[in-house]
Amino acid sequence: MSPPAQSLRVAAAGLTFQNPIVLAAGTAAYGRELVGVMDLDLLGGLVTKAVSVEPRKGAAAPRVAEFEGGMINAVGLANPGLEAVRSHEIPWLAANVGKARVIVNVIGNAMEDFGSVVAGLDGCKGVDAFELNVSCPNVKAGGMEFGADSAVLSELIARVRRETTRPLFVKLSPTLTDIADAARVAADAGADGLTLVNTIPGLAIDVFTRRPALGFGSGGVSGPGLLPVGVLAVWKASRAVKLPIIGVGGVMHGTDAIQYMLAGATLVGVGTAALRDPRAPERIAREIREWCVSNGVSNVAELVGTLEWPS
Repeated sequence: MSPPAQSLRVAAAGLTFQNPIVLAAGTAAYGRELVGVMDLDLLGGLVTKAVSVEPRKGAAAPRVAEFEGGMINAVGLANPGLEAVRSHEIPWLAANVGKARVIVNVIGNAMEDFGSVVAGLDGCKGVDAFELNVSCPNVKAGGMEFGADSAVLSELIARVRRETTRPLFVKLSPTLTDIADAARVAADAGADGLTLVNTIPGLAIDVFTRRPALGFGSGGVSGPGLLPVGVLAVWKASRAVKLPIIGVGGVMHGTDAIQYMLAGATLVGVGTAALRDPRAPERIAREIREWCVSNGVSNVAELVGTLEWPS
C-alpha cells in the first residue's frame, strides 16, 4: 500500500513541488532532449542548462570522463545565449512542462550579466525561479569565483533581486572556506533559497596518452563521492540560515536523497545519476515514497532538518 501522492509534496521559496526531486542544472539542457525518455512531469522540477547573455561554445572535447568514484566534466557552460533561450527554449518548456517547476540556471562573466539574464527572462511564462551559479569565474576580478568574495556575492544578489520578484536560489561551491558564512551573506542580500553544492575541481589523467582525460584539462568532479561533501554543506548552511535548500551532489538512490533532507534540504537535485540513466530521477522519487511507507512517514516534508547530531 502506498501513501497518497501529496505525502511527497514540499514547499520551498513560495513554490509547491509535487515531490522533492529536481533535475540538476546541465542534466537535460532545456528539456527537449528527454522527450520520449523521461516524463518530466513525474518530477518536482528541473533546473535548466546555464544561460548567459551571449552564446558560449564551451570547452573542447572530450567534455566528460568517468572514474570509479563518479564523473569529471568540463562542459564550459556551453549554451545558446539569452535571446535564443528566451525565444526558443522557454516557450517550449511553458508548452510542454505542466506539473514540474522550472528553475533557470544563470551564469555570467561579470556581475551585471546575471541581472541582464534575469531581467531578460523575468516576464516569460513557464519560468518559476532562477538559480544563480556564483561558482563561475568573475572575469573582471581576475577569475575569482563570485561566491568567494562576500562583498561581491552580496552586491550580485542585490542587483539581481531588483530585476525580479521570482524566487532566487544561489548555488554555492563546496570549496568555499566558510559555506555557512556565504549562506548568511546570500540570505541577507535577498536570496530566497540555496543550492548546495556545485562540483569539486579535479583532474583525471589518461595514463596511456599521459594527457588529461578532458579536453579542457581539469574539470568538476561529481557522482557518488560527492555525496558526503554535499550533505555536510547542507547541514552547515541549514544551521546558519532558514532558507530552503536544494541539496545536490552524489544522489544515486532514494536513501541518498533522504540523507540530504535529514541534513536540512527541502529539495534534492539529481545530476550524474540522470546522465547515466535518464530514468533514475523517477526511480529515486519512487524509492523515497517506498522508504516513507516502510518507515511510517506520512509527509516527506517532516524529514527536513531532523538529523540528530551526536552529543
